[in-house]
Amino acid sequence: MAVELSIVIVNWNGGELLRRCLESILQSPPTISCDIIVVDNASTDDSLNWARSRAANADFGGLKVYLIENVENLGFSKANNQAIAYSSAPLLLLLNNDTEVRPGAIDLLVATLASDQRIGACGPRLVNSDGSLQVSAWRNPPAAWEILISGLRLYRLMPRRIRGELLLGRHWSHARRRKVGMLSAAAIMVKREVIDDVGGFDERFHMYAEDDEWCLRVVRAHWWLVFEPDAVVMHHGGHGALERWSSLQRRLTIVEEGLRFQRYCLSRRRLISNLLANSLVVLIAHIWKSLIGDQTNETGMKLGLYLKHLKRAFWGK
Repeated sequence: MAVELSIVIVNWNGGELLRRCLESILQSPPTISCDIIVVDNASTDDSLNWARSRAANADFGGLKVYLIENVENLGFSKANNQAIAYSSAPLLLLLNNDTEVRPGAIDLLVATLASDQRIGACGPRLVNSDGSLQVSAWRNPPAAWEILISGLRLYRLMPRRIRGELLLGRHWSHARRRKVGMLSAAAIMVKREVIDDVGGFDERFHMYAEDDEWCLRVVRAHWWLVFEPDAVVMHHGGHGALERWSSLQRRLTIVEEGLRFQRYCLSRRRLISNLLANSLVVLIAHIWKSLIGDQTNETGMKLGLYLKHLKRAFWGK
């Protein structure tokens, strides 16, 4: 019997977090029929064996769990696409393996998608492990004026409400339902017809920025992305990345992948404008840190990344 919703979870060494993710779904299942598809990217911890045991169980609390095992880490984009192709459900909920759904969250996302045929995907309010807000809705794609206002802290000259509505991200309270330019792929529900229209994630992105690119494609195809604050999902965040990289390496990787997204998706003129704005912001930060004796070289490394991409944009390489 075909299900109405497939919940997709990509796993790589998720450990205890994967178990907590699946059990949170079991404790707060949707009222519509659903299954769970776990794609394992060659985990070496106990999470793979645990996922195997759940998939072998014909009835995991009333939910069927399917497991796709990859012999190598294919990355976030490709693994999600595998599950999307495996499922035939009209709705898909993409969840990170370090998330936990709160009671009623899945049904609220289903209801949000059903509320308007123009809504192609929706995302919940994400909270950190301590219950504090985790930013999950942004403008997209970035613009030079936005980079300068945020990076130079010029937003302090704006009333809080105005800057929140204008800039979104960390400036916005995430307190009301609204259309947005981008949602976090840590937890996002999408209609199958949107995937049929625009495709899945771009597999050139192994990890990071795949949601920037996909959300931009969705909006450019005239679908709405909607943030739903009443649906709540806890996202512990960064677990998989910090298994691979140091905190600094992770931040630099996010910058690098974000720049690659802009190179793929923006006009040359807009890309150069953004790179110039970013270079100015980071140069000022780098000079300031030098003056106050901050010995960290993160700003210098970020500046090097921006200048590398700026050179490529100018010379078309």
